[in-house]
Amino acid sequence: MKIKWLGHSSFLLTESTGITVLTDPFDPDTVGYDFESRDADIVTVSHGHSDHNYLKGVKSYKQIYDTAGKFEYEGRVHVTGIQAFHDECEGGKRGKNIIYKFGMDGVNVCHMGDIGEPCSPELVERLLPVNVLLIPVGGNYTVDAGAAKEYVDRLMPDIVIPMHYKIRHCELDIDKVEPFARMFDDECVEEDLSELDLDRADFNESPTRLIILEKQDR
Repeated sequence: MKIKWLGHSSFLLTESTGITVLTDPFDPDTVGYDFESRDADIVTVSHGHSDHNYLKGVKSYKQIYDTAGKFEYEGRVHVTGIQAFHDECEGGKRGKNIIYKFGMDGVNVCHMGDIGEPCSPELVERLLPVNVLLIPVGGNYTVDAGAAKEYVDRLMPDIVIPMHYKIRHCELDIDKVEPFARMFDDECVEEDLSELDLDRADFNESPTRLIILEKQDR
């Protein structure tokens, strides 16, 4: 499977037969930089805020998942939506958030959406196992770098890819990726990758790899 970061919390996941999943399309007027329209087979929406539910920015799609539950697409992609919270007050500030787990090509990918609640044993148990963790690290509206690292330490993914952090032209009041990256040993950090191509052979007992992807338009 392949993973591209489209910016903010939006990724394009491509299964080996070509099935595509697009997560959390964002309104460029809200975020401050472009979201390039494209086709996808599946779109997932973690919650109803404009920087995560910009469906009109998707050129075409066949299936949308925006609720908790278990789903299957063409017998190839397995999707599990897990209800969580956008804040530390059980949704009292910003509402609910859906975490999506994707089973593709034998790889378990977990997209945390705008997770804002602290890491708990109960939530960790519901999320395991995780090979690739896509997690917000910018703080303010979501967990910050320290809280994100706690999720990494508890879930122990093979790979973690940060999202929802400030890059050039971003107008949101969120932090950059560097505070999160500094929590990892230098030899575990990989940068300047435009796309990640994975299969089961990439996963072993080595420490979690932090991969910082470049924003991709095409």
